[in-house]
Amino acid sequence: MGLSTATTFLIHIGLVSFTIISAFPFSIERNYDLGSVRFSSSLNAGQLSSLPDGISVYEKSDSKYMDIQADFRARAKTALDKAIADGVTLCEFEFPPLIGGDQSKTQFDDFDNIQELDKNKDWSVLFGASLMSNKAYDDGKMWLVFPDIKECEIAKKEWAGKRYRAAKFTTIEAVTNYFQGEGSYDAPWGANLINGLSKVMGGEKGDAGLLGDKDSLDELVSSPELAIVVQPGNGGPVEDWINCEKIYEANPATMVIVNGALDKLRGGYYAPVFFPKLAKSVDRFFTKFESVFYLKPLSDKGMYGWIYRVYPEQWQVILQTKSENSNQMIVENTVVYTSDERPDYNTAVGKLLAVGRTKA
Repeated sequence: MGLSTATTFLIHIGLVSFTIISAFPFSIERNYDLGSVRFSSSLNAGQLSSLPDGISVYEKSDSKYMDIQADFRARAKTALDKAIADGVTLCEFEFPPLIGGDQSKTQFDDFDNIQELDKNKDWSVLFGASLMSNKAYDDGKMWLVFPDIKECEIAKKEWAGKRYRAAKFTTIEAVTNYFQGEGSYDAPWGANLINGLSKVMGGEKGDAGLLGDKDSLDELVSSPELAIVVQPGNGGPVEDWINCEKIYEANPATMVIVNGALDKLRGGYYAPVFFPKLAKSVDRFFTKFESVFYLKPLSDKGMYGWIYRVYPEQWQVILQTKSENSNQMIVENTVVYTSDERPDYNTAVGKLLAVGRTKA
């Protein structure tokens, strides 16, 4: 297969070499070296972006030596810049946050919500810092909105550098009350209970900090140009999503939701009969979000692939297959479907299997 019709990655580790082939009808040369893992690739700035490197289930050992999340942030930044230029104000980032680095995990490995939230917190802080060259975000015009005070407190302790703290560190509750008035925040019943207990235990201080140190919250002044909301609702209370709508309603500036599991909302995971308030919010608000950077794994009947989209490109369904020849493993990325509209999960899996069976 010539380079005009394929993208080839050569990975040399010890005596074993791997070749990754991506089926795309275009090519330009790009070469880089990452420690002991060497890649040589041929890519093209065509209409469709290639998959990020190192994300295949067949490359789990290699991904531990790669900063895949940095690649995600770079792609997401480029896509967000284009979306904002086009006037898009409701933006979604969806991607596997644990892949890459020495503790790399795929979406098919075991992990808990705390690990996921911790990675999304770090990713968002670093992403925010990468945007600070844009003068529009000077003077606290970018807000990092964490799901609760404890996450905000941890983020401030772990990311104390000036470039990271140029953004405002705050929470969904603080921003909702700031824009809509004190008491407007929709709180989960558990939080209300603990908050009340914290105030009783706090005595003269007023708060014992059971939910986190409120002093970690930055003072909110004026309005942001960009609000990056970190993992609302996903693994947490559904009220997070409802409050996101309240925030945007009062301040319709650009909002980016990072790994907020919006597919659950759009797919009817939460039955309206049990979550009527959320259902109304989904219809009014969450159906309007643009998937600016979206990378979701697919797996069925032993086949693997991805639903992938980088704004303003089409949606792609990409099949990943492997073959072996002596000491060489070949992983091929094949675009099996493209569409202007988001394919639902079942449609994507169907496209994956239809092509995958011909390669089996």
